[in-house]
Amino acid sequence: MCGACLKRQPAFDRTIAALAYTFPLDRLIPRLKYHGRLAVAPALGECLAQAVATHPRPDRLIAMPLHPTRIRERGFNHATEIARTVSRQLEIALDTASCQRIRDTPPQQGLKHDARRRNVRGAFTCSGKIEGQHIALIDDVMTTGTSLDELAATLKRAGAREVTCWVVARTLPPGD
Repeated sequence: MCGACLKRQPAFDRTIAALAYTFPLDRLIPRLKYHGRLAVAPALGECLAQAVATHPRPDRLIAMPLHPTRIRERGFNHATEIARTVSRQLEIALDTASCQRIRDTPPQQGLKHDARRRNVRGAFTCSGKIEGQHIALIDDVMTTGTSLDELAATLKRAGAREVTCWVVARTLPPGD
C-alpha cells in the first residue's frame, strides 16, 4: 500500500495495473480517449486481460462510466471499449447497465488530489443487483485513484462484497 492509502484506506480492495503510464502509453491512451482511435482499445484490453488472467475471477466487469454528455461528445466510452476485449478474452460478463455517472464532472486531469476527490464526490449511482458480488472495475489509467475509489464506495454501499480495480496503466509517483 502507498502512504496515501495507509492514511485513508480506499473503498476498493486491490488494484491490478498492467503497465506503467509512461511512453508510449502516455501517447496511445489519449489518442483513444480524445481522438477516437478505437483501434487502440483491443490492444489495451488484451494487455490488461493477460495481466489479470491469473488473479481471482470477479462475478462481473464494470467499465468506468462516463456521463451521457461526455459520451455524446466523444461518441463512445473508452473504458467500455477496453472492457469489451477483457470480457471476451476472460469470458466474464461485462455489465454496462448497473452503474451510471450522474454528475457531469470536469476532467480530473490537472487537478490536485483533494480537488479530484471533491470533483467526483456523489458522481455515481448503482442500480443493478450486485449484492454479495465481486466486481472488477475497468479503466484506462489510475493516477490518484479517486474516481475508482468513489465508484467502488458506491458499489460497496449497493452491497458489493469486493471491488477490484483493473487498469491498463498506473501513473507512477515522481522519481519512480
